[in-house]
Amino acid sequence: MSGLAAFLQAQAAVIRVRIERVRGSSPRETGAEMFVAPETVQGTIGGGQLEYMAIDEARALLARGGAAAKMDVPLGPQIGQCCGGRVEIALQRMDAAMRQTTLEAEAQAQGARSHLYILGAGHVGRALADLAQYLPIRTILVDGRAAELVQCRAEVESMLTPLPEAVVREAPKGSGFVILTHDHALDFLLVAEALGRGDAAYVGMIGSATKRASFASWTKTQGGSDAGLTCPIGAGQSGDKRPEMIAALVLGEVVAALGAKVRVPTA
Repeated sequence: MSGLAAFLQAQAAVIRVRIERVRGSSPRETGAEMFVAPETVQGTIGGGQLEYMAIDEARALLARGGAAAKMDVPLGPQIGQCCGGRVEIALQRMDAAMRQTTLEAEAQAQGARSHLYILGAGHVGRALADLAQYLPIRTILVDGRAAELVQCRAEVESMLTPLPEAVVREAPKGSGFVILTHDHALDFLLVAEALGRGDAAYVGMIGSATKRASFASWTKTQGGSDAGLTCPIGAGQSGDKRPEMIAALVLGEVVAALGAKVRVPTA
């Protein structure tokens, strides 16, 4: 069950707060939503005074038993923000039909998310999963070692398989692949599989310039090429090889490569 589904199931009374129109600069885009209950909130419309005002208005609407309201807010000194734009917000009490429509839209958005395959559940793979869980990306951690997979505490998918190359082969078009297994030969096999698809958004392999050269030499003998490979990954790490630092820099590369697909479509 998704976070939103659990929230809606637990709350009897909820106001949907949705940005309907944006003029100029604003913290979030048209269509951004959050859901307000008497004691808790799910989602965000950008934080700051705008969000506080919207939450207060939503709870006032709940308290008076109202069905809907509108807000037209200038994002300037009047509310302690300096975006300089203006937003129009619609607040609506959620009935059963709206709850169902909202969950269907969320499921559709989830299905449209870019896929990131982390191939290798060692220290760096788990650190990468820890960060990726917070992004609108469908992340799958893949390994043939159950003992490594169970150490991952991130809320991402995990896949135990002796044939990770089949996972790469069957991944959706435009997926990202970060390859950092415990075996250089397996790394080479997976990189070749990912590059051979011709449609990957990102293919990265952990290692040094020497490892990259070794792969280039090996794949040439197989009739392949290393074109499109990022190796070393996290090139801006400046010698810091802590898993968390490598993961942060690699995730930046992945998000840049996936580009606009990382943005969750809004209903």
